[in-house]
Amino acid sequence: MAVVVTIPICLLLAVAGYAVHGRAEALGDARTTRAEVGLSLRVQALVHQLQRERGLTNGLLGGEEEFRPTLTAVRTRVDAALRDMRGEDAVQKVIQRRLRNLADIRAAADAQTADPAATLTFYTDAVEALNAVDPVAETATGSDRQLRDGLAALRELAAAKESVALERGYLNGVFAHGSFRSGEYLAFTEVRATRVAALARFRQVATSPQRAALKDAFGTPSAERAAAYENRAEGAAEGSGKLPADVGTWWDAMTVLVDDLHAVQQSVGDDVRNRAEQLRNDAEKGLAACLVAGMLLSALVAGLAAFASRSLTRPLGALAEAAHHVARHRLPATVARIQRSPQDPGHPLPPADEPDQPDAQLLGGAAEIAEVAASLQQVERTALHLAAQQTGLRRNTTESLANLGRRNQNLVRRQLSLITRLERQELNPDALANLFALDHLATRMQRNAESLLVLAGQNPPRPTAAPAHGLEVVQSAVAEVEQYQRVLIAAVEPVQVRGHAVADVAHLLAELIENGLTFSPPTEPVEVHGWYDREDDMYCFAVVDHGVGMSEADRARANARLSDSGEEAFLAAPTRFLGLLVVGRLAHRLGEGTQVHLFDTTGGGLSALLTLPRRLLAPTADIPAPPPPAKPAVAALLNGFRAGVARAEAGTTQGASS
Repeated sequence: MAVVVTIPICLLLAVAGYAVHGRAEALGDARTTRAEVGLSLRVQALVHQLQRERGLTNGLLGGEEEFRPTLTAVRTRVDAALRDMRGEDAVQKVIQRRLRNLADIRAAADAQTADPAATLTFYTDAVEALNAVDPVAETATGSDRQLRDGLAALRELAAAKESVALERGYLNGVFAHGSFRSGEYLAFTEVRATRVAALARFRQVATSPQRAALKDAFGTPSAERAAAYENRAEGAAEGSGKLPADVGTWWDAMTVLVDDLHAVQQSVGDDVRNRAEQLRNDAEKGLAACLVAGMLLSALVAGLAAFASRSLTRPLGALAEAAHHVARHRLPATVARIQRSPQDPGHPLPPADEPDQPDAQLLGGAAEIAEVAASLQQVERTALHLAAQQTGLRRNTTESLANLGRRNQNLVRRQLSLITRLERQELNPDALANLFALDHLATRMQRNAESLLVLAGQNPPRPTAAPAHGLEVVQSAVAEVEQYQRVLIAAVEPVQVRGHAVADVAHLLAELIENGLTFSPPTEPVEVHGWYDREDDMYCFAVVDHGVGMSEADRARANARLSDSGEEAFLAAPTRFLGLLVVGRLAHRLGEGTQVHLFDTTGGGLSALLTLPRRLLAPTADIPAPPPPAKPAVAALLNGFRAGVARAEAGTTQGASS
């Protein structure tokens, strides 16, 4: 259905677009032509003044000093025309290339030191370059015959006018000198031939009024006097003696003719510009008509397409909305409701909600859409059933692990009680040493059981009501690790930990110490430090090892797991990271402000920093005075830890984001 509707629509829109594109191109060409004709007339105004300056300069170099006042006024008009060309890049390039030495040429002409032929060539080259860059010469002719003929007439008239002006300049110098000099007669005949050819081409493309205006320009008394002077010059060859002529009369007659030709040129330019304006108006009207027709056609097509597709989009939209509702609301709500159900192993899981039946009116009676709706309902039922099964399986697994942990903890507690009684009754040193070793193994088993309860989200039954000294907490943690002989309690400043946090802090430190012992050489000790950071009002424990350490990427991932608040399920996490999850869960359970961060040890190894906020510390009024200072090496390490608290906290944030 979409293909049947789309193909004719695209064809119709393509035809309309082609028509609009053609009208837009015609409008652009008309606007460009009108603007270029205006620029062409400005360029020809500059050319007109340069032609006049060329003729006067040639006459001045021929010895006619009376041209100086007129030449000064013409130079002023040339400078004004040059300033009017600012902003026209193409014309400015020609001016900078051809007229950059204009001031030098003028100075040499005023001093009568310039070469007449070179000076005439300088002006002629500049005029030819300006005529070549004339935008009318580059304008696209388009499909309008009248516009093409008008542009051609404008170009040919510019060439004819340049020939007349150049002839005026040539003969101005010849008459001032009194005869033709070397090469001047040949140049004069070539200029006359160029003018005749250009005028002939102009008459072929010009309109009757334009030809009449040209005839009037050549029929004035000034033009007839100029023709008489031309005939006199034409009859005198080079070296044939003096050529008597009134230079002022010749100049005035030719100047009137050049001005009349310039007026004809402006009239032709106005005709071309008016034609371009008319074409622009016609193109605007045609473009507006095409746009209106295209909009109406588009509206009609859009209405038909909407009407044709409405029978499909409504039921499909309803099905899509139902699928989104299941994915975003129903399924997550069902899983959350199952997870919030009582954690009693004998309590059955709540049943999954049955999917809603879609409105029969929205299906539109289409059998295919009804089949899709039935399939989506079956997919929803299956997804809800699987979600309930997965949630129940995870809950049962967690409950089983928690139950197993509690059983192990009870057995270990009874085992520890029995071992304690045996230790009190035993007097044999060797047997007592074995009982101590057995006691230590049972203590480690108790910590593992507590770790299992932490991962399962169960509170370990080890509450302590009385506060404990920081050194006692560290000693309790050391007693729960295997190679406790390698643990060096370097310096622990006096502090009291509140009773409800003692067990968790000891468990957390035991996990960190166990990690340091596991990943460091058997001959290297693992150091434990403790100090009170008065600047941030918190107590810090540091566990330092000199083992293999961790790469930057592994350390970032480890810090991210340490900052995890329970979102990562321990059943889905890799087994080698369960210790990190235990530490992270314990730190989260101790509350806000409790942080654990890993960073490199100076000289190799890994250090773990545990910070406890003020609320976890009991008043220290009855704490005895601190022990004597530690050895210098340990004291330096303590100072380094105290100075690195801020860096450790900043690293914690970076690791969590990684």
